[in-house]
Amino acid sequence: LALVDILKAPNMLMIIFGTLGGIVIGAIPGLTATMALALLINVSYGMDLNLAISFLLSVFVGAVMGGCISAIMINIPGTPSAAATALDGFPLAKQGKGGLAIGVGTIASFMGMVVSIISLVILTPIISKLALKFGHWEMFLISVFGIMICGNLTTEDAPVKGWIVGFLGILTAMVGLDAVYAYPRFTFNMLQLKGGISLIPALIGLFGVSEVISVLQEREPYQIEGRVGRVVPSWRDIKPLVPVSIRSGIIGMLIGVIPGAGEDIGAWVSYDVGKRRSKHPERFGTGSFEGVACAETANNAVVGGAMIPLLTLAIPGSPPAAMVLAAMWLHGVRPGPLLNFEFPGFLYTVAIVLLLSSVFMLMWGLALAKPMVSVLKVKREILMPIIVPLTVIGAYAGGVRIFDVYVMFFFGLLGYVLRKLDYPMAPLVLGIILGPMADVSFRRAMMQTKGSFVPLLTRPIGMVFVAAILWMIYSGYKRTQQLKSLADDMASASASQ
Repeated sequence: LALVDILKAPNMLMIIFGTLGGIVIGAIPGLTATMALALLINVSYGMDLNLAISFLLSVFVGAVMGGCISAIMINIPGTPSAAATALDGFPLAKQGKGGLAIGVGTIASFMGMVVSIISLVILTPIISKLALKFGHWEMFLISVFGIMICGNLTTEDAPVKGWIVGFLGILTAMVGLDAVYAYPRFTFNMLQLKGGISLIPALIGLFGVSEVISVLQEREPYQIEGRVGRVVPSWRDIKPLVPVSIRSGIIGMLIGVIPGAGEDIGAWVSYDVGKRRSKHPERFGTGSFEGVACAETANNAVVGGAMIPLLTLAIPGSPPAAMVLAAMWLHGVRPGPLLNFEFPGFLYTVAIVLLLSSVFMLMWGLALAKPMVSVLKVKREILMPIIVPLTVIGAYAGGVRIFDVYVMFFFGLLGYVLRKLDYPMAPLVLGIILGPMADVSFRRAMMQTKGSFVPLLTRPIGMVFVAAILWMIYSGYKRTQQLKSLADDMASASASQ
């Protein structure tokens, strides 16, 4: 039934052109998948559920793949997830093999999507059955666990930075009337704040406005390196990359399951593993098709992997997946353990849309590689001022409140400041999304146990999460101390010279 619904003409057209639009968006530096989805959520408001899901997921798939085009041809990743691709893609472009690199990246992205979709269909029912055993304590602990691990993975120097912005997100989610007693919190007697901070304007500000401000500060023009050349690789070029893509697809899928980790982390982890396992590691970074395949397979595999915790626990596996979650809420779908009972077949709808989007991504990516290089020549001074009105419309359309536009600009400035201070965005988004669940679950758990923590000791799943959280705090502290010690050693060495 899900297949019959999706194969209807309006849904197919939406997938075809949504994927094309996603590729164009992903290829242009500054227009990330997260930003595009944040702007397009309200566009989908008047659509049928299947039409909206087809539209947003196809844009998601196309945008993640599209980032490799600019990463290869101009050494500027169109999306953060394509940063690892640039290490080998740009040297290949200098050698006149830019078209082949784009072709390999497109095919690798398709293979990564296939691996993650298979995993999505197999693992989601299993995790849903496990999630049915979760009580209030487990839901609270998994919220904290998600924010902690997201903070660990998205900061290189100090995990505490990720934790700070994650719990700042939880604090943001507590603004307004609480969900248990309807008591106003952090409203400062402002009537507008009693309704809470709307999720979509906050996301548009964090990923839209802050991105526009950051991009407009960059002065260097784009320079296309080398000729595009042949795009479609031969079977001889692809055959040795098949086992590499399968391994990278599994890695990307597993990274996608981790709350808030994201496509860029999946690409870097896969690239590092690929370099270690390669028969020719010395070629990595100098123009290796294997390096391009490792990065591109993994970042697209994260897309399917990120859907697994989203559908089973309502926890997004990446920032773009958070936008998809917001869109599902907007259309009345509540992901979680009861999703299969409330919306039977929705899992298969998502899987079919992802698969069809992947097929059209492959077709569009190979067919439009050369024309897309011309799109990269559009000046950002022209492009970015067009984005700003779209952000305002997107923020206003959801609640039809001018206050939401103010919220968007506030979070845009906050996001810009956090970027400048090297604080990650993903934990903040995860905190805003998981905040209500953490708050309500903790308070209900305490009400059930009359303020006692002792019953938690009798819950094995809860204790596993407690142990994992304590281990992350310890490992994060040790990592910070090691980096601090290394920095002190370098400072003393430079002082002695």
